[in-house]
Amino acid sequence: MLKIGDFSKLSRISIRMLRHYDEHGLLTPASIDPMTGYRYYGEDQLMEAERIQALKGMGFALSVIREILEKYEEPEEMERFLLIKKKELEEESLETQQRIRLLENTLRWLRKDGKLMNYDVVLKTLPERYVASLRKIIPAYNQESILWQQLNEEMAPQNVKPAAPCYGMAIFHDEGYKESDVDVEIQIAVTGTYKDTANVKFKKVEPVQIASATYQGSYDQITKVNEAVAAWINDNGYEFDGASFCIYHVSPAQASSQEDLVTEVCYPVKKRG
Repeated sequence: MLKIGDFSKLSRISIRMLRHYDEHGLLTPASIDPMTGYRYYGEDQLMEAERIQALKGMGFALSVIREILEKYEEPEEMERFLLIKKKELEEESLETQQRIRLLENTLRWLRKDGKLMNYDVVLKTLPERYVASLRKIIPAYNQESILWQQLNEEMAPQNVKPAAPCYGMAIFHDEGYKESDVDVEIQIAVTGTYKDTANVKFKKVEPVQIASATYQGSYDQITKVNEAVAAWINDNGYEFDGASFCIYHVSPAQASSQEDLVTEVCYPVKKRG
């Protein structure tokens, strides 16, 4: 039998943590002297201590570790626990990368005098266009590529020719922001005349007056850009007049990285009154 201090040295687990494990039903001492309260561990518990430390290092909570140890000799159950944790860590990693990008973008926005970058807002009219259009409900905004892939596949047999400029855009038809099942329409301006396909419609689009701001970089900036456009609309006596949309001047398909993206955020407007 090993005193708690000796067991602590051999297992490389602090005495405080050993007591903590005991409180959570993990690594309970083999015996406790009723007179002195000294805790004693068996040499065979060193293997259990190593398992606990390994599982803790993988990010498992103590409550889960206790459950895992009960199934440790069952390979299928162990694989299930590990796969679940792997998926959790992958999702956490994606969230962490998104936060890092947001931090990096914010740092880039900061000027030497400590002020955030301003986005130039312009008022202009998009001309009448003949477009290929595809509108569907998609799972989330970041899955817009589903629409572009389908658009390209259905246009290919007719050898559809993009106009110059092609005004590749996504129009967001929902009344407000949605977490899922979003109503998105994509369009590109084309030259010539074509037949509608199962999902792609060819149609004329009327001119539209917009207030817009163009930015370069990842989509993490879009809230700041929206803020700039909304402030301009309010300050200059205009009001919103239709679904917002983005024009992709350098799209994800063309950009080698998110920093190369060039996006114009557009809001149809009319004079207030």
